[in-house]
Amino acid sequence: MDKQKNGELSRMFSYAGNYHVLTILGCVLSGISTIFSMLPFVCIWLVIRDLIQAFAAGDISRATESTRYAWIAVVFAAASILIYFIALNCTHLAAFRTATNMRKTAIHHIVTLPLGYFSQNASGQLRKIIDDNAGLTEGFLAHQLPDLTGAAVMPVAVIVLIFLFDWRLGICCLIPMGISVIFLKQMMGGDNAQFMGKYMTALETMNKEAVEYIRGIPVVKVFQQTIYSFKNFHAAIEEYEKFASGYALKCRIPLTGFTVTLNGTFVLLIPVVMFILSGISGQAAYENVVLDFLFYSLFTPVCATMMNRIMFASEQLMAAKSAVSRVDEILQEKPLKEPEHPMIPADASVVFSDVSFSYPGAKEKALDHISFVVPAGKTVALVGASGSGKSTAASLIPRFYDVQSGSVTIGGVDVRNIEKRELMKRVAFVFQNTRLFKDTLLNNIKAARPDATREEVMKAANEAQCKDIIDRLPDGLDTLVGTGGTYLSGGENQRIALARAILKDAPIIVLDEATAFADAENEHQIQLAFERLTQNKTVLMIAHRLSTIQDADLILVFKDGQIAERGTHEELLNLNGIYSSMWKDYQTSIAWKVGKEGEQHD
Repeated sequence: MDKQKNGELSRMFSYAGNYHVLTILGCVLSGISTIFSMLPFVCIWLVIRDLIQAFAAGDISRATESTRYAWIAVVFAAASILIYFIALNCTHLAAFRTATNMRKTAIHHIVTLPLGYFSQNASGQLRKIIDDNAGLTEGFLAHQLPDLTGAAVMPVAVIVLIFLFDWRLGICCLIPMGISVIFLKQMMGGDNAQFMGKYMTALETMNKEAVEYIRGIPVVKVFQQTIYSFKNFHAAIEEYEKFASGYALKCRIPLTGFTVTLNGTFVLLIPVVMFILSGISGQAAYENVVLDFLFYSLFTPVCATMMNRIMFASEQLMAAKSAVSRVDEILQEKPLKEPEHPMIPADASVVFSDVSFSYPGAKEKALDHISFVVPAGKTVALVGASGSGKSTAASLIPRFYDVQSGSVTIGGVDVRNIEKRELMKRVAFVFQNTRLFKDTLLNNIKAARPDATREEVMKAANEAQCKDIIDRLPDGLDTLVGTGGTYLSGGENQRIALARAILKDAPIIVLDEATAFADAENEHQIQLAFERLTQNKTVLMIAHRLSTIQDADLILVFKDGQIAERGTHEELLNLNGIYSSMWKDYQTSIAWKVGKEGEQHD
């Protein structure tokens, strides 16, 4: 455990680069500042002693040292504040660099991960892990670490000072400090040591569910499913509440003991002073004991402050270590292995050979020993119920994931032996959930090929049936879309995605439910765009609307991760199997829809 803790601290410093020297300097200065901050208490005691001795002698003019001690106290206090200010400047500069490097390192690593990783990890969760945990680390290094260093230096100075005047009264101050450490260990050790990791997980889950809930509010309101849709978000809130309140309840007794013990020093100090006074004689001895008691009365609050600083800094240390660990979990995710000897495919044919695949953490196979061929220039359609494995199969072609057994080849070359950039050049993927950047329509389409000219972009947009979209936008291709700009419908987004794919001009096209969110008008436009996009291309098409795949060269019917049926549209209808049943259901739904529209026109 200690090695792990040290490793986490080392990781924090490694993110700072050369700026870690400023962190060390800031901690050293913070320790010096702490020592200086304690010396004014000694000076104040010396002032009081000087005044008491002068009053006892009946001549106030004999208090000649009071002014000097007072000025020395002011100098030490001012020096402590100045040094601490310089220390915080050092640690803040290092902390800013550390947080920046943490974010940069995580983001740079994330872009190397396969796309499948992002389907398993929600954007809200990733944002919180990277941004919030970097912020926690920044706060710890900027403020809590120098305070923790000062708190670590203070006990040494405290022990020296409390035994400097009267060892008996010193022990009276030391005993409560020792007992408070036991209570502090109860709060920070044992099962509570693992609390911060669970707490951060609960926070991330709640953040993820909040983002998903807010994004889905339009759908929720349309279908009046508020209570049902709130269920996951509410469960995440309850999970967070369970950890937060559970930790608070666990800590209530130790925290009460910690606070009472620290503030109960006088319970020991006063009786011991009374006992000492009862056993001495003489005015001088009596005065010395009273003066020592005044010193410890002044110094006791410093001990309480020190222990409170240690407690809060320890809590922040737990949070910072957990933050670094969570960012490191992302950095430990491995990118897909690049081939040592890349190969170039001979053509655009796609072959699945005895492929099996399971998602990370899943018990069931998403694909179970499937094999099929998509000849170059042909179209193969995948159909089946949701969760049958269609999209999983399509995602293996551009290596969103790697297969566990079997192989996926393009032009006779295993996709794992094709260099990533080369593979991406050969495959265009149109998702059912199309995302547009907060940018101009021109740059959104050019994302497929950044070096394309404006004329080439316009040509691709026209071939994707986007002319009517561009014509009605205020600035045409230069219109800002997305957050803060113009919003497009789901079908219009799909047509923009098809324009991207046309501009890319890849030999292999993967269409995953490309008409899923299109209305009748947009679906017609998308079908026209398909004709241009798929011309002379190898196409793997996933669709629920069976009308879009009637002319496919081959249709594969998926069920429970296996291929249950295969053949052309006519061949599958003649089998009277799964596809035939799906087609009849589809025709019934079309007839019902047409009938309803006729009633509305009547």
